[in-house]
Amino acid sequence: MSRGPRKSELLASSLINTMNHTFASLMDIWDELGIPEEKRMLRMEEVRDCIEDLLNRMIEEEEALKERIKKSIQNSKKEMAILCEELSLGAYMLDEDLTVLQMEKDLRVKLDCLKAEKRKRLEELRQLQQEDQDLCTELFVTPYYVPTGMMPTHQQLVELKEHIRVQTEEKKKRTLIFSTLRADIRICLSEMGRQPLSGLEQDAVSVDEENLSLTSENMKALQFLKDHLKQKKDSLLSTLNILKEKVQVLWSRLQVPREDLEPYLNMSTYPLSTSIKKWETELARLDELKKASIKDIILKIREELAMYWDKCFYSAEQRNAFSPYFSDDFTEELLSEHDEELVRLKHHYEKCKDMLDAVNKWESSWEQFLVLEKKATDPNRFSNRGGSLLKEEKERMKLQKLLSKLEEELKSWIGSWEAEQGCPFLFKGRKFMDYVADQWENHKLQKDREKQVRNPKKEDNMPFKTPVKRPALSCSQGTPLNKTRKLTGTSTLASTKTTASAKTPLPTIKTPSKARETPVGTPLQDSNKQTSVFSTHPGTYSEFKEAITKKSGKDSVFNSTVNENL
Repeated sequence: MSRGPRKSELLASSLINTMNHTFASLMDIWDELGIPEEKRMLRMEEVRDCIEDLLNRMIEEEEALKERIKKSIQNSKKEMAILCEELSLGAYMLDEDLTVLQMEKDLRVKLDCLKAEKRKRLEELRQLQQEDQDLCTELFVTPYYVPTGMMPTHQQLVELKEHIRVQTEEKKKRTLIFSTLRADIRICLSEMGRQPLSGLEQDAVSVDEENLSLTSENMKALQFLKDHLKQKKDSLLSTLNILKEKVQVLWSRLQVPREDLEPYLNMSTYPLSTSIKKWETELARLDELKKASIKDIILKIREELAMYWDKCFYSAEQRNAFSPYFSDDFTEELLSEHDEELVRLKHHYEKCKDMLDAVNKWESSWEQFLVLEKKATDPNRFSNRGGSLLKEEKERMKLQKLLSKLEEELKSWIGSWEAEQGCPFLFKGRKFMDYVADQWENHKLQKDREKQVRNPKKEDNMPFKTPVKRPALSCSQGTPLNKTRKLTGTSTLASTKTTASAKTPLPTIKTPSKARETPVGTPLQDSNKQTSVFSTHPGTYSEFKEAITKKSGKDSVFNSTVNENL
């Protein structure tokens, strides 16, 4: 598509036409004036020279302008390349279709943008570096390094911002730690009632937060000061508690009136140093009173010793081992010995308290078990109505299980304790498990003795015979056989023998002297001779129960009529 003439070309054409009209007008004027051709040529040459000079100067000026623009483009390209490199940007690519003026304008606009970006980065870098420097100076750490005289990249600015953020968080953290440490130090000094002595203590209690920089060394120093003050405070508290314990013991022993104790029981608001002085004064006063009433104090300590001996199940030998207990020379030395023994006993009781409680529980359960066992052999138990026998039997079984469980637990517990302490656990001067074994053995022997009392051996030489049926109305005073069997606690066979001999004596059968030496027992006694399962002494309830189970499992005969000699 053909493009129409440009306005500049049209203007140039009109300019040529104007010059042609101008020359034509000059020619007409010259003709009217009659200027000769030679002068007319001179004048025309002057006009031509004048126009050529003007046009040449115009061309030179435009050429100079073109050169300046081209030079500006080259300079802009060089500066653009430098800025792109400083700003870590890619090389700027010009459009080849642009004219020289368009290139110059495009480069100029882009260059202005890059210069503005450079100024912005430099200003941002300056502000960030100033902020980072202030933080690092306060925290005593190394600032983020950016080479001097170089344009920071975007990555460097991002890293610098992150470094400032981290240091800001660290400052907040250290500020909180410093505030907490300083508050704790102030509290410790206040509770101890002590004024700050060193410069660090004075800085710690100062209200001004700017007088102590947030360096790691200062933080370590404050932490060390806090720990040191805490140790001193704990030492003072320990001293105060020891004083309180001594004073309270003396209060109890001297029976100090309640109204005299009130000022000391309400001293929690006093500083530790003041409280210690007051308690020391009270202890000194009580020591003087103690010297005046040392006998009464020793007697009260002996009451406490007796109480703890009972709690720890001490035997008479163990109690007698503390010979000062029996001394009548009431001196300070005797009091000191009693105090030491009481402290030792308390420590031993606290160390074995759980075990002693379990032993005490076994002891009380054993006593209840013996009571129920005694009731089980009472001849009058069958006269009781209302289900009490069933209740007692259930309670007895429950106690049997409890005793078995306690013995197993205590056996394991005592074994571990003795291995740990390296000494035996004594109960009334003996090992507890030996005591338990003896209790069960004594219980078994007691049951055997009671059985022998209930079923005595025959002292006569007569063989046992089943009583024959008596004639009707043969004895009005005799006890019927069925009534005889209902008697409790007396052998049915013995009763029958007594009744038969009262009415119709049986013939006496002589037996050899050798047979006389061997007592003749009842069939019930013969059957109960199968007690060989108890030939070994049971040590615990578990062994005792196992022996009972073996005995009841044998084919014992409990009917007195089975072994009768017809």
